[in-house]
Amino acid sequence: MKLDMPPFQQARVLVVGDLMLDRYWHGKAARISPEAPVPVVKVTNREDRPGGAGNVALNAAALGAAATVIGVTGNDEAGQELKLRLSAAGVLCNFQQSESAPTITKLRVISQHQQLLRVDFEQDFSAFDVAEMQARALAVLADSHVLVLSDYGKGALADAQTLIKAARKLNIPVIVDPKGTDFSRYSGATLITPNLNEFEAVVGCCNSEEELVTRGQGLLTTLNLEALLITRGEHGMTLLRPNTSELHLPARAREVFDVTGAGDTVVSVLASALAAGSSLAEATALANLAAGLVVAKLGTAAISGPELRRAMQREDGSGRGAMSAEQLQIAVEDARAHGETIVFTNGCFDIIHAGHVGYLAEARKLGDRLVVAINDDDSVKRLKGAGRPINPADRRMAVLAGLEAVDWVVTFAEDTPEALLTLLQPDVLVKGGDYSVDQVVGGEYVRSYGGDVRVLAFLDDCSTSAIVEKLKGTAGR
Repeated sequence: MKLDMPPFQQARVLVVGDLMLDRYWHGKAARISPEAPVPVVKVTNREDRPGGAGNVALNAAALGAAATVIGVTGNDEAGQELKLRLSAAGVLCNFQQSESAPTITKLRVISQHQQLLRVDFEQDFSAFDVAEMQARALAVLADSHVLVLSDYGKGALADAQTLIKAARKLNIPVIVDPKGTDFSRYSGATLITPNLNEFEAVVGCCNSEEELVTRGQGLLTTLNLEALLITRGEHGMTLLRPNTSELHLPARAREVFDVTGAGDTVVSVLASALAAGSSLAEATALANLAAGLVVAKLGTAAISGPELRRAMQREDGSGRGAMSAEQLQIAVEDARAHGETIVFTNGCFDIIHAGHVGYLAEARKLGDRLVVAINDDDSVKRLKGAGRPINPADRRMAVLAGLEAVDWVVTFAEDTPEALLTLLQPDVLVKGGDYSVDQVVGGEYVRSYGGDVRVLAFLDDCSTSAIVEKLKGTAGR
């Protein structure tokens, strides 16, 4: 399945559920306590991250969606910190504050990237708190493209049916990340996303793929769902829909570092993609890809839009090579989002010789990514005369794209690459030959926004024109 990046900026995602603050204390465990056979951790760094429904909303916002999160917190420092963290990420927070119970907080002690201990601080919120929270959700529901119910079994979604029915009446899709063994509470939702253990706890152990599909289809009917997405760890995901063949997606993770919050990422990407207009199959594939990224991170973490786009490019092989100007602009924006320096050079590159190869290798050393822009065939003919180019543009691009130093190759139809320079605004403009820096076309523009202009020499006795003349002389003998 070829994936396209959804217009996440058009998506409005409402997340309702159990809010919590994830706290991480990092330090070195260099000795064992004399009081008990446990490690002593000297804490040197503390970190707070949104958890639960907050992490779902954070992930949606990181993709570029407009995310609103509604839940219950205590009237305390942890609740204030949670709101501060989410608001800073662009999430609209609509919290019901409880005077009787504290914000749910999970403290993890980490040493050398290993979790040594988790301590939970929580107690039940009152029925009044939950009812008031639900009223807040119903008041803003109509402004949303999708509703996510993030259930961690802490009580916020004890009456999920009221929210599900209200959303479905407005034709708003409802995605549920379920908890517990009573899935009837989610009856009528659009989609639920249990992991395999949660699914089997409800339908029984599945000893084969056929049994999993059969029992999943039965659950779809019983709960009146439009779809069921079972996340299966190292075995990927399985999407089930009525009267449709199951869709199996393999796991994408190259290395599993921490599965904390992976389910939140799946739900948020799925919901945001659906809200942005993707099909369910496309949204599921994107969620599967994002899950493979997030498990390589420590703790609850968000996957950004640029990260997801880059992973998509790797999937379809478009991470490097020949591109259109529009595709290249997206690739350059992604590279910049990752702090990479863009180097740009241009030329005809009619016959690739040792001088070109050496020059491009040196140019690549000036940054993280090298763009090579080549004159198209008509442009080469205008510059070099009749009989040129020797090799058409598609062949020149193919050869250049195969060089290790080159990341992206693009053509331009004008005599100069100034339009491309305006589009891409590279950090470094490089030209090869006997030019001075002031003679480099586009150099003044690049310097105007703070870019650098360099001139590199070709290898001695290497020239396309000289090679062409030598070939002509050989042919005349």
